[in-house]
Amino acid sequence: MSNLDEQRVKKLMSYRWAVWGVLVLAYVIVFFHRLAVGVVKDELINDFNITGTTFANLGSTYFYAYMLMQIPSGMLADSLGARKTVTIGTLVAGIGSIVFGYAPSIFWAFFGRLLVGLGVSVVFISILKIQSKWFKESEFGTMSGITSFVGNLGGILAQTPLAIMVGILTWRTSFAVIGAVSIVIAVLCYLIARNTPEEMGLPSIAEIEGREVKKSSSQGSELVKGLIKVISNPRTWPGFFVFAGFFGAFVSLTGTWGRSYVVDVYGISKVSAANYMVAAVLGLAIGSIVIGIFSDRIKKRKLPMIMFGAVYVISWAVLVFVNGGKPPISILPILLFLLGFTCPAFVLGWACAKEINPPEIAGISTSVVNIGGFFGAAILPPMLGKVFDKFGGVLPPVELYQRAFMYAFISAVVGFVFIFLVKETNCRNIYEDK
Repeated sequence: MSNLDEQRVKKLMSYRWAVWGVLVLAYVIVFFHRLAVGVVKDELINDFNITGTTFANLGSTYFYAYMLMQIPSGMLADSLGARKTVTIGTLVAGIGSIVFGYAPSIFWAFFGRLLVGLGVSVVFISILKIQSKWFKESEFGTMSGITSFVGNLGGILAQTPLAIMVGILTWRTSFAVIGAVSIVIAVLCYLIARNTPEEMGLPSIAEIEGREVKKSSSQGSELVKGLIKVISNPRTWPGFFVFAGFFGAFVSLTGTWGRSYVVDVYGISKVSAANYMVAAVLGLAIGSIVIGIFSDRIKKRKLPMIMFGAVYVISWAVLVFVNGGKPPISILPILLFLLGFTCPAFVLGWACAKEINPPEIAGISTSVVNIGGFFGAAILPPMLGKVFDKFGGVLPPVELYQRAFMYAFISAVVGFVFIFLVKETNCRNIYEDK
């Protein structure tokens, strides 16, 4: 460290925020598209003359693409580098958003949504890779929490701000504008981001910290062996199903049917209804940071998951069963915030995945568990859509949504049950413990 040019170290410490900042802008786009379709449900159904199930499948296309790309995303970040991977991915997502906005038929709407899902799927893992190169080991957890929080702001933009934008520009123009913004961000990623400080002639973080860097093999055969090791480990799967059950229910509400529920059941305007979904998304953003800090502080993984998960299930029970599925509107914002705040019990599933598998394949173990959430988010909304198709116009709105949200409640309960199968790691890697 004494031989390092102090000016170069200062430049690294300042420029890394530009690298992280432009990549996290791309991550905001990820969350925006994750929840945006629910805001334009009525417009999509009317313009394309589709059923509720088809609408839900349209939303799920994003999650299928995202789910299938999780493991390839890590390989792309390793081979192409995070800079090119995010640039190309965000560019594809931008093009997909424009195709979606100007889709002449439902086929093109599905195709646009597929492109968006494929494009944004590579961003999160690439940011984690960049963080490992530009930030100290002691900063990694904090930066991951901040990244998650900022990304969730994109989900907030996909609620009230999008509803206002659609009211002014129409839904088609709105998605075209978002696509154009995405393309600009892709260009900025290429111009500003760098894979490592060394690419700019700067010292590495490892060099500054005085530690030796162990180079891991990224050969295809080793990656496949690592993947087999993770999926054959029975301790990997509880976290997968916790994420699937919890996130599937959450997306069914905030990304697909929640705004319509508030409009149809409580009779308030679409823009005002979007504010209620903001409460849930903001809760998720804050809860993601809080549960991670709490877990690290008490050196436990399973206990915080049980505590948060229990409140999450209770929140769903209140939403589905109190007053026949219509809780008093005075408590609805608090209820939705609490539901969002406790949903990220699944966040600790990622930490557990790394701590019950070999440390050298932490990326693969995390990506396998990460697939669970997008699996749940892909299959659950269409299940609710079938309820709306079958009973819409037959049952009054309160009973209709209660029957549909029962599936989300069951999904949350299933996720909660799997928490009890999670192996407690006490915040350390226990793979070698027998």
